[in-house]
Amino acid sequence: MTRIGIILGSTRPGRNGEAVARWVLDVARQRSDAEFELIDLLDYKLPHLDEAYPPAMGQYTQPHTLRWAETIASFDGFVMVTPEYNHSTSGALKNAIDFLYAEWNNKAVGFVSYGSVGGARAVEHLRLIAGELQMADVRSQVALSLFTDFENFSVFTPNQHQRDALGVTLDQVVAWSTALAPLRQS
Repeated sequence: MTRIGIILGSTRPGRNGEAVARWVLDVARQRSDAEFELIDLLDYKLPHLDEAYPPAMGQYTQPHTLRWAETIASFDGFVMVTPEYNHSTSGALKNAIDFLYAEWNNKAVGFVSYGSVGGARAVEHLRLIAGELQMADVRSQVALSLFTDFENFSVFTPNQHQRDALGVTLDQVVAWSTALAPLRQS
């Protein structure tokens, strides 16, 4: 069965991303075409990138990197839940991505973002990063507005059209993850 990791890309205290990621997981678990699991960056305690060799060399030495690599390698695709901070993704998510290379290759990725303009600029940066990591980023995305999908900018109340957009995003991530399986096996 295809395995999709839902990466919670914020570690900030009081983060909105936790409610968003749990919503993604709840919606995803109603499906029967893949297995879904939440990956919370807080559980990995990754310091600022501290490996001596570039990730493309695959010569990881730190226990936290080895644990992170094992987790990411076990999935066929991902949905990254990202805030938008200063017109980009969070430093925590960027750092976590930068620790690895081959573990991301030939996997699909979709995005659920949130921010004052729906986190669109964060996703644009992540799409560039995905290309470098040989990931297939799917076209559909969920862009949650702090003005219309949250009460008082903190209580998550997504509109129905967001759930519909999430369904399309999950359809694409599962389909592309499945299609890319032969490349991961070679």
